[in-house]
Amino acid sequence: MMRSGIGGIILVIVWRVEPPSKTFELRRLPVRSKESAMIFEETFTLSNGVEIPKLGLGTWRIADEAVVPIVRDALGVGYRHIDTAQAYANERGVGEGLRASGIVRDDVFLTTKLAAESKSYDDARQRIDGSLKALGVDHIDLMLIHSPQPWAEFREDTRFDEGNLEAWRALEEAYAAGKLRAIGVSNFEQADLDNLIENGTVSPMVNQVLAHVGNTPFDLIDYSRSKGMLVEAYSPVAHGAVLHDPQLTALAAKYDVGIAQLCIRYCLQLGLLPLPKTTSVDHMRNNAAVDFEISDADMETLMGAAGDTDYGKASAFPVFGKKRQVVGATNVN
Repeated sequence: MMRSGIGGIILVIVWRVEPPSKTFELRRLPVRSKESAMIFEETFTLSNGVEIPKLGLGTWRIADEAVVPIVRDALGVGYRHIDTAQAYANERGVGEGLRASGIVRDDVFLTTKLAAESKSYDDARQRIDGSLKALGVDHIDLMLIHSPQPWAEFREDTRFDEGNLEAWRALEEAYAAGKLRAIGVSNFEQADLDNLIENGTVSPMVNQVLAHVGNTPFDLIDYSRSKGMLVEAYSPVAHGAVLHDPQLTALAAKYDVGIAQLCIRYCLQLGLLPLPKTTSVDHMRNNAAVDFEISDADMETLMGAAGDTDYGKASAFPVFGKKRQVVGATNVN
């Protein structure tokens, strides 16, 4: 409205503003919080000198299209380590999410995994190039053999020593060519590791395993470390199976944190690299708010937690449903 005086007469002019014909949604990008920024600045150093952020975002069971905004938002929150796999069928979306974030490629650590069924040199070589193309990058920071056996034969008696060596040779070649900055394995037991160490040219730099309160494979962790490997922990919150545990609820309350934060901090204090998966921005922030210290006494309690985790429906997946076959080992799953 505007008032104007002309010769003592006041004119009142009114403009009527029509609402826009199309509704536009204003979207706020995630902002890195001060409380969770510290862990994002911390790294481990692999045996070849490559630095890897101490906390990563897992992307298992997130569809290719759905993972795009999740990766973008995670990078907006402050994450600089994203973990995917050929088996997840979302590498393309992870790469798109990275580009959508506006974060410089070299500031983000990308991990992917060679399909568990890939047990020949030619197939592995093709799949490595396929991951580079799907992600839309000229190099991958870390690539792992996803499993020592195809999933259909996971943790059964059949061994694939020769096939793993063939796949490992393809990874070694890609590493030497600069396509991969580091190489490693996932779900490998001692005998599987020995096969690569004794017969390969490059020793694995990482072993990514299932590890959480109530199921921590200390024997495998210790052995992997003795061979120079960093151990990563996937499903550090037990795929959600521990979120309603009354003892963990009480202990988390003691530190004024959530159970997920307690479990992630537990892994960090063991020197593991946790890879929690979430699709929620709020949970991303909470999972990174781990700037507290679990006491030695409470760590002992957590380390001694019973290994009888009920994974529920997730037990249908081999990594949760099939127990480790390790002679003499305790607390195995």
